[in-house]
Amino acid sequence: MSETTVPATSTPPAASDGLLSGCRRPARIALRSVQVLLALFYGVASALPKLIAHPSAVESFDRIGWGSGAMYTIGVLELAGAAALLIPVLQSVAALALSALMVGAFVVQLTAFDGQNAATPLILMAPLLLIAWTRRAHNGDLLRRALRR
Repeated sequence: MSETTVPATSTPPAASDGLLSGCRRPARIALRSVQVLLALFYGVASALPKLIAHPSAVESFDRIGWGSGAMYTIGVLELAGAAALLIPVLQSVAALALSALMVGAFVVQLTAFDGQNAATPLILMAPLLLIAWTRRAHNGDLLRRALRR
């Protein structure tokens, strides 16, 4: 076979690439948009009140009985998770870590707050787990980088 002939069984590259990129591009954009929105939520609406010791956050942690140390620790973890959601090699691990925080938040909502707002952590976990699953290929990159050192 010469270099200019294409086997009859292969699909033209333009047809296969166009079909795949047409479906995948909007999904990638939507997922990235969700990641940015979650990062903004965790960074601004969730971590910031804890880190500046907003009275509502202080009251909540006092009610739980954990005090300011736990409040600042959780605030830092949420802020780190928010930033990591935007870094490609960390986004899957960040989504898993924030999901673990949400499991804890769910348990606290059930026990310390009588189930008030218990659905919120579960609602936030759904897109986080989707991000963790769809971005899981980056976990191998992260592991290779960690083992290289």
